[in-house]
Amino acid sequence: MVIVIGSINLDLIATVDRLPGPGETVPGSGFSTAPGGKGANQALAAARAGAKVRMVGAVGKDNFAGEALECLKAAMIDLSGVGETHASTGTALILVGADGENMIAVVPGANASVLEGDLGKAFLAKGDVLLLQHEIPLATVAAALDMARAVGTVSVLNTAPFRAESAGLLAKADVVVANETEFDLYSEALSLPGGDRAARMRAFVERSGRTVIVTLGGEGAMAASSDEFLQVPSLEIVPVDTVGAGDTFCGYLAAGLASGRPLGQALARAAAAGALACLKPGAQPAIPLAKDVDAALGKAA
Repeated sequence: MVIVIGSINLDLIATVDRLPGPGETVPGSGFSTAPGGKGANQALAAARAGAKVRMVGAVGKDNFAGEALECLKAAMIDLSGVGETHASTGTALILVGADGENMIAVVPGANASVLEGDLGKAFLAKGDVLLLQHEIPLATVAAALDMARAVGTVSVLNTAPFRAESAGLLAKADVVVANETEFDLYSEALSLPGGDRAARMRAFVERSGRTVIVTLGGEGAMAASSDEFLQVPSLEIVPVDTVGAGDTFCGYLAAGLASGRPLGQALARAAAAGALACLKPGAQPAIPLAKDVDAALGKAA
């Protein structure tokens, strides 16, 4: 099983011809809402990849909560660990440019109330995969990583969004997933030696004994472990909207590890899923089904 402890949001999405600069106002051409939050996105991706999924998080007692949970309910994800608080349901304000790039502002709301006392709702067990991100309190993330190690659950930490104060948490996770910008920032925070990104990834592995994965957008992904260094390509696509691509990657990766796939296979499937997620607008609506990912991989082979 994949257990996700993380954020649940409602995304408010505006499309614009180009992203604005500081202090600039640009006209929009469309508006929509969609369920989001890195935790919820990753939980849905893991479910669509074929895994059984349990979600631990929080929503508000407001009109946004039902819509924020809609896709998770439809995917039959176990939501018994999702609580209600008096804070507002988390929201993400997203601008998407014509080139598919985006700008996002996140208001945590109820996500800030996911605390260490909620971790018992995860029911972590040996053989499970725990998936975490940085959109809930870092103290909760740290406690969850410690709990996972104590019971033999494999932990995957997605280091998004970048938070400099979380650098010390990376070595607690069995698998660290960062995009290239995040990894470069964490490399600086951790004073990792090396003349290029691959060398710094190896340095992290040597220092921590953990596995690190760096996603490279259209270039695919790289992974370094104590046993191997891997690089897998992305599918060749014309992106429509990159929102949620990284979350799709993480959910598919966790599902692959939970099913016992070797790291290279899990990595390739996750990279393909992340690419396909860029072909539709929004985060959760764009997460592909397993059959579509496997079909795309078959054509690319």
